[in-house]
Amino acid sequence: MKFSYFLILAIIASVLSANNHYDFDLIKKGKDDGNTLLVVGGIQGDEPGGFISASLLATHYEITKGSVWIVPNLNFYSIIKRSRGPYGDMNRKFAHLSTKDPEYKTIQRIKSYIKDDNVKLVVNLHDGSGFFRPTYEDKLHSPHRWGQCSIIDQTKLNIPLYGNLKEISDEVVKYVNKNLMKSEHKYHVHNTRTVEGDKEMEKTLTYFAINNGKAAFGNEASKSLVTHERVYYHLLALEKYMDIMGIKYKRKFEFTAKGVYAAINNDIYISMYDNKIKLPLSKIRGFLKYFPIKKDKILDFEASNPLLAIVKEKNIYTIHYGNRRLSKLKADYQEYDEESNTVKFLVDGKLQDVEFGSIVDVSKNFLVKYDENFRVNIIGYTNKKKIETDINIRKNQIATKFSVDKSGDIYRVEYYTKNKFAGMILVKFRS
Repeated sequence: MKFSYFLILAIIASVLSANNHYDFDLIKKGKDDGNTLLVVGGIQGDEPGGFISASLLATHYEITKGSVWIVPNLNFYSIIKRSRGPYGDMNRKFAHLSTKDPEYKTIQRIKSYIKDDNVKLVVNLHDGSGFFRPTYEDKLHSPHRWGQCSIIDQTKLNIPLYGNLKEISDEVVKYVNKNLMKSEHKYHVHNTRTVEGDKEMEKTLTYFAINNGKAAFGNEASKSLVTHERVYYHLLALEKYMDIMGIKYKRKFEFTAKGVYAAINNDIYISMYDNKIKLPLSKIRGFLKYFPIKKDKILDFEASNPLLAIVKEKNIYTIHYGNRRLSKLKADYQEYDEESNTVKFLVDGKLQDVEFGSIVDVSKNFLVKYDENFRVNIIGYTNKKKIETDINIRKNQIATKFSVDKSGDIYRVEYYTKNKFAGMILVKFRS
């Protein structure tokens, strides 16, 4: 799927299986002006602070001036597998790589974006161990640790824009350090001096960028911090890089650790089969039984975040958010009615027209109006008449174990024609 430059929600419309290639997304925000910031996350799948930060930049920021390109899931297979790299460390494949390497095409593709004439500055996001310190303090705080630092490969680069790498890194570090949650989290500049002959660092993405005339930086948050705190520091650094480049933006959440946590975990969802089904994921149950999946076993979906994926194994469809497994759907294979429909609900005594794929907020009770075109199944509700329309239903009349969410507030109302699944509506009781 192609992304609009002004797209707020990054949408994936692909089916991922255990054996196919996991392509990464390039999300373009703002308007290309020859001064683009390229942000890369997910080069290593065990560093969620990096790839979640990139995804939030894609979904929770509006670029009002300038251009930002975002790759939130460069090594998507590694992310899903919760691995540093199932085929080896991807961040050591940018010097020389065999065409037979499973990640060869991925590396060539990201190289093409780095070399693009629009791109002037590259930031690669990582989570590193402990806390980098220029001098040894203890095992967790030392020059051998990588967390909480801005990384450069050399002090200067002879290019028209942003070649003053050390000065830029100093500015970023100074800005982050003005906004620390704890003094221990202090940032430092870490010059790896790759240009002086560090053979390992010569293989990295940032050094490839430098050798192609692009200013490049690594940004490391500490693995000693919980994920949303890592994201907080990555976003601080990214905002400073945007400021340095004259890129203007609007943020859509409160910029505190608590606000970042909410942005990561709230308002994430997938929509399936042309919006016949919408699933909110922030509090979804770990396992949903008898879930209507199209009989051809292909699960078409759109996602509110580029880190969302669905992986099929036999008749179980697992929803992933980055390297977190959110839920498993046990398929109830159905023929699908392709028509889109609107049906009638009585919600707290008020009549509403409701489209399939909607989430209906309910205070006290709801009633599904009878429609001769459909059979209705309210999952978890039973009565002696075995009819589930034209009956006022309260929350306590539906078995909690059948709720979509862990809080027991959201329930499925499924519609069927004679022999086909037609659509789903969720009713959400206000707690």
